[in-house]
Amino acid sequence: MAEIQVYSPPTPNGHKVHVMLEECGLPYRAIPVDIGKGQQFEPEFLRTSPNNKIPAIVDPDGPGGEPISLFESGAILVYLAAKTGRFLPKGEREKYEVLQWLMFQMGGVGPMLGQAHHFRIYAPEKVEYAIARYSNEAKRLYGVIDRRLSESPWLGGAEYSIADIATFPLAAQLAEPGASCWTTIRT
Repeated sequence: MAEIQVYSPPTPNGHKVHVMLEECGLPYRAIPVDIGKGQQFEPEFLRTSPNNKIPAIVDPDGPGGEPISLFESGAILVYLAAKTGRFLPKGEREKYEVLQWLMFQMGGVGPMLGQAHHFRIYAPEKVEYAIARYSNEAKRLYGVIDRRLSESPWLGGAEYSIADIATFPLAAQLAEPGASCWTTIRT
């Protein structure tokens, strides 16, 4: 099986794809993208990720044996789950339960924790409104995750899934240092 090329710096968003590839046992080659130097805007990268965001992959052994390039971590996780038949349930009800929690991560956890992290740590000037807004939303989302895990063995339901793979790197790495905001986390 040919190596999947993974374009990403070592960030929580990129780690989602690395974790999935490791869990699936698929061969891959990590290709660093230095976003600090603007490599995500270079024409070669834009052919793979037209939105100039990481992560992105190229699978030389895509559908029909033809290469496929994909961007957006959620799309990549769904693709890899379909390719391997792992981490996305076959049953309709269970599949959609996992997909709703994957979308929760894509539309809530990822963007909001990213903004909270940015305004608390990297913003050139401290904007108290932004810090409070995104920190409060991050805390709320951690509460949603915590409540879910108190009633379900995994975020997406009865089995470990792409919902867990997508959420863990962000929730674990972007938690405020010293905060006990995810009490039922599974390791």
